[in-house]
Amino acid sequence: MAMCEVCGNEYRMTFEVRAAGAVHVFDSLECAAQRIAPICENCGCRILGHGLETEEGRFFCCAHCARTQGADQLVDHG
Repeated sequence: MAMCEVCGNEYRMTFEVRAAGAVHVFDSLECAAQRIAPICENCGCRILGHGLETEEGRFFCCAHCARTQGADQLVDHG
């Protein structure tokens, strides 16, 4: 059994996620999201869908939040 790196739960059905050159071990999608999902710079929510990113690496959950923070060039995905 492996241990979830977020909650410390030892679980027989943990899984690995490879992201940005690192390997992470989780016991649930909830823990995976807590560790690796980006956070909207405006409203603070976890971005679990497509989200938006500026060229400078700033993350937003939607175009409204991006505009609120001055990233007027971003538009929602259609």
